[in-house]
Amino acid sequence: MLTSEDLKSIAARLGADRCGIAGIDRFAAAPSGFHPADVYSKCKSVVVFLKRMPPEVILAENPVPYSHAAYQLYAALDQIGLNLCNELEKHRIHGVPVPTDVPYLSWDEKQKRGMGIVSLRHAAVNAGLGILGRNTLLINRDFGNMVYIGAILIDTEMQADPVIDDFACPPGCSLCIDACPVQALDGITVDQKLCRENSSFLHPRGWDIYTCNACRRECLYRNGVG
Repeated sequence: MLTSEDLKSIAARLGADRCGIAGIDRFAAAPSGFHPADVYSKCKSVVVFLKRMPPEVILAENPVPYSHAAYQLYAALDQIGLNLCNELEKHRIHGVPVPTDVPYLSWDEKQKRGMGIVSLRHAAVNAGLGILGRNTLLINRDFGNMVYIGAILIDTEMQADPVIDDFACPPGCSLCIDACPVQALDGITVDQKLCRENSSFLHPRGWDIYTCNACRRECLYRNGVG
């Protein structure tokens, strides 16, 4: 019988920097249509994994290194998810990968608001991998907010990791909110229209370039919780 620790060891071997597990019961607050069981009715646990972006990338004056690193991480996480599903099949555990970035179905063109099929940020919190900062980004204790998130939905109940409750954003800290050049943050959520219109642009040759990461860069916990 595969244990939770065995599963995490497999994820690490496949390239994950951290891995956690959340029981399906922790997703009761998910909006209708975005609950893991809405995506995969057999889901009993959500396996979430992280990869860290090299911390200096965010300090580059040219936006291309940051954009390139982000897309490489999306691809790497998606590959981990696919490989992890295949590895778990050997143990008669069936899994469905969640896209790390795109595609997704939910899109409000007027508000430029998209929703992935499962909220990976909330899944990571439910799996004990960190907290959500006032910039709405996941903050992992060891890697700070310089992490990207992947997940798979599995049909087997595994031992869940405890939810983190022993650190939070510093009281009164508003560095990320103050750093946003378009005031898209309020400490609870993000105005996606304002953020998207400022933080990326479509290059004439067809690729997206990320042009703003101020809320990530200015966070006190960018590189971890000291």
